[in-house]
Amino acid sequence: MSEASSIAALSERYGPRYRWLLMLSVMVGTMASIMSSTVVNVAIPDMAHYFTLNQEQAQWVSSGFMVAMTVSMLTTPWLLSRYGYRRTYTGTMLLLMAGGIGGGLASYYPLVLAARVAEGLAAGIVQPIPAIIMMRAFQPHEQGRASGMFGMGVVLAPALGPSIGGVLVDLFGWRSIFFMVVPFCVLAIWLAYRFVPVSAPGGAAAQREGTRLDWIGLLLGAGGTLALLNGLLEVRGGSRLLAFGLLGLALALFGGLVAWLRRAQRTGREALLNLAVFGYRSYAFGSLVAFIYGIALFGSTYLLPVFMQLGLGLAASHVGTILLPSGIVLAITIGLAGRLTRRLPTNVMVGGGLLLLAASFALMPTVNLGTPLALLVAWAILGRIGLGFVLPSLNLGSMRPLAKELIPQGASVINFLRMLGGAAGVSLCAIVLEWRLEVHGTNLRGPTSDARLAAFDESFLMLAAICALAMLAAWQLKGGPQGDPPEQ
Repeated sequence: MSEASSIAALSERYGPRYRWLLMLSVMVGTMASIMSSTVVNVAIPDMAHYFTLNQEQAQWVSSGFMVAMTVSMLTTPWLLSRYGYRRTYTGTMLLLMAGGIGGGLASYYPLVLAARVAEGLAAGIVQPIPAIIMMRAFQPHEQGRASGMFGMGVVLAPALGPSIGGVLVDLFGWRSIFFMVVPFCVLAIWLAYRFVPVSAPGGAAAQREGTRLDWIGLLLGAGGTLALLNGLLEVRGGSRLLAFGLLGLALALFGGLVAWLRRAQRTGREALLNLAVFGYRSYAFGSLVAFIYGIALFGSTYLLPVFMQLGLGLAASHVGTILLPSGIVLAITIGLAGRLTRRLPTNVMVGGGLLLLAASFALMPTVNLGTPLALLVAWAILGRIGLGFVLPSLNLGSMRPLAKELIPQGASVINFLRMLGGAAGVSLCAIVLEWRLEVHGTNLRGPTSDARLAAFDESFLMLAAICALAMLAAWQLKGGPQGDPPEQ
């Protein structure tokens, strides 16, 4: 390990502000990864027209990214242990940039999917890293503030991304949105070489030799995720027998993963994940909330832009403009909520946020072709206020009781479960929407209609019900305000 690039040397060089500079460095890369996950949704209708795709094929632009991101999160603890923070982080930024450039230049749909998978792999690896740094570099009484400030920066990506992306799609076509991540990746790499240490979590040197990736666990996790997603797609788009077969396979593979990890824990061998994290009650319930919450959150990021363009007939640039105020409100709310984590219990913060999110989905059916767009903006803002209360509280409230050596595992697992829910949520929204369109005797081609709007309304009500389900689990997060010492 380079002495000049160790965390101790960097802390001495930059003083007390170093931990904030480190957080800024990983925040830029996380912004790039989140932007790559959400901004493409604005371009899906144009991309579907260009490649002559049906609804199922088009939604793989989002689902392929989500699957790759979900699976790659499982590798983050191993990569950090073997290669350290800096190599892992810069490697993911290079991969993300390559995916953006490749997608923008692709002439065939399979190449676009390959680029999205590359972006997803990079995004999955990088997203648990800020939580690991936050839990280790900041004291408990600072973590709420750090989470709030980090969240304010990160949500600017989905807030500004659709606005800028919508304008780019209208002016330059769908290819332009792939190139949006490139300057962020370049900046992230430059910051990494200044502020990100070469060490592994805990300050130890990266173990270049002797650590092996648990390929069996990774294959079981990847196979289960792919089987789950494809099974959901087959529910409405293909054979019922194949659908139930794939869903059964997903259940078997995830069951096999748990059995394999338990065996590894008993025998002392290296495992992809450490199941000891689920021995902490708050973490176990927090993980359940994260999974259900992921279904609603990522399902809505797919459904809302499609609703505005194909349900309300708005241009892509208008979609971004309408979502911009809610994104700004989300950034402000996260900053305020980060401070409130020191005063309010976790279950109040998370449960209250989910209630507002559910209300925003339940109110979406009041928006139709004759409704002022201000009402749509208001419901979007209400949902983003709810998100602002959930985001700083859920990870901190769930992970705070964990032993320090389990923090990388905890960050990876809770992000994996949230993204697994997200991957299922994107598919679920597409499936439910297609189902309700069929029931109402309509489709997404041609001018919009009351029947099409009814199908969208019912899809939003489904998301509201999912948020209500998450609230039941969130109430079990009994931890006190997060400025206090955790209960033992």
